[in-house]
Amino acid sequence: MKVTKALYAACIVGTSLCASGTAFSADNCTGYDVLVTSNAETLDVGKGTTLTVFRSQSILISEKTIYHMATGECSGTALVTPDGKVRVTGHCARRDKDGDTQTIEFSQAPGAEKGMWKSTGGTGKFAGKNDSGWFKDVRNDGKMQISAWGGTCM
Repeated sequence: MKVTKALYAACIVGTSLCASGTAFSADNCTGYDVLVTSNAETLDVGKGTTLTVFRSQSILISEKTIYHMATGECSGTALVTPDGKVRVTGHCARRDKDGDTQTIEFSQAPGAEKGMWKSTGGTGKFAGKNDSGWFKDVRNDGKMQISAWGGTCM
């Protein structure tokens, strides 16, 4: 099924651990998430409601954090309601050069400029992390995306 560029953008925004180019004062970690959507399938359930399931490859760039160069996949869903608003939810699983893994969940409320992320698990250096933050798309062409992110990392 065909996915519109706007819906692709909404899907990709949700797949990232990201934020605006300017960090909030409370942020002690920031970076970029570079994503490429590998597939997306949209179900039109009628009367202006669609559900898109998507999957993206991800690499984090954050030179001053343990997340630098962690790579993996993000997947989720984007629900478009008849009023045209998009709600995005999903998960990312990444691994770093040492083989340690980190997982997050993300969400973006309908009409929100920024989404939220939080750590849900990990191994090695990522074990026991309660990190969380926000994300925002900074560049998106519908297939490739760069998002900036920030948050509180302990």
